[in-house]
Amino acid sequence: MTQLHAVSPLAIPAAPRVAYAHTPLADVLADDDVLAVIGLGAQPLDETRDPRAIHVALPSLDGAPAPLECWRVDGPVTHGRAGAVGWARGGGWLMACVDVAETDHADGIGQAAEVAYAALCDFLAAQPDGRHVQRIWNYFDRINEGEGDAERYKHFCSGRLRGMRDFFDAGFPAATAIGLPVATDRLTIYCLATAQAGRRIENPRQLSAWRYPRRYGRTPPSFARAMSLPAGDALAISGTAAITGHESRHTDDLAAQLAEIHANLDALLQQAHLPAGFDAAAPLKAYIRHPADAPAVAAFFARHWPHAPHVLLQGDVCRGELLVEIDGWRYA
Repeated sequence: MTQLHAVSPLAIPAAPRVAYAHTPLADVLADDDVLAVIGLGAQPLDETRDPRAIHVALPSLDGAPAPLECWRVDGPVTHGRAGAVGWARGGGWLMACVDVAETDHADGIGQAAEVAYAALCDFLAAQPDGRHVQRIWNYFDRINEGEGDAERYKHFCSGRLRGMRDFFDAGFPAATAIGLPVATDRLTIYCLATAQAGRRIENPRQLSAWRYPRRYGRTPPSFARAMSLPAGDALAISGTAAITGHESRHTDDLAAQLAEIHANLDALLQQAHLPAGFDAAAPLKAYIRHPADAPAVAAFFARHWPHAPHVLLQGDVCRGELLVEIDGWRYA
């Protein structure tokens, strides 16, 4: 059963603390302040019915098993399931997750996205702490398969917007959409929400994604470049690639794409009134299309953000010409 709780309109929660840990899953889930645990890596998580445990099949490129991504909040966490939605809440925050089998939908990824987003938005609309989604993640395989309007990512974008209906009329959250290099035939979506509105951050170097021209599909992507959380204590950064304006830059040039990403991230931090760079409390993820590029990406992190915790994952960026994308968190 879905638990409904009154949420004070004056209560502005501190940001969840996101960190990577090489700790057994059962030990992490035993802590009562854990809102979610994202299991990164090709291998599924240990068998658990706990809705806080979410597996994302992105193989590690760090030369070691990928860590768990742990979200902790200030307060005890309760959790459960409501139909297709797994949820957890605590410390003023709500995590909600939908995982659907694409094979259950005759029209493929577009219909799967529509059904998943409709279920997610219906659930969130009924929660007092669910109306303001700050951050959302989307993962599915074969993201670049198909040409032109037939590309799977474009079908996903159209289905996502149909499923959202009017839920995000006030503005889209920060988001990531990455292709899994492992065949799962599943769409996994999870989000972070609260009762208070955050501040959407756009990048002056980039056209807002929902304003992209028709060449990128019938439906433009639906996300903000970043979100400053309600207390102003953290910035949730969307997947950031080598795009300026609306165009991809530096095809087949990894070093130049990384430099463009660096400039885009610096611009986002400046827009959020945060100092440039990422420190030991700023966890990042790099999604790398070709595993052979991982050493160069590792060297980039060592040179520019040597103290930032980060994981290197094999994943496909939503545009076939882009080689790498970075997302993560920056705490004030």
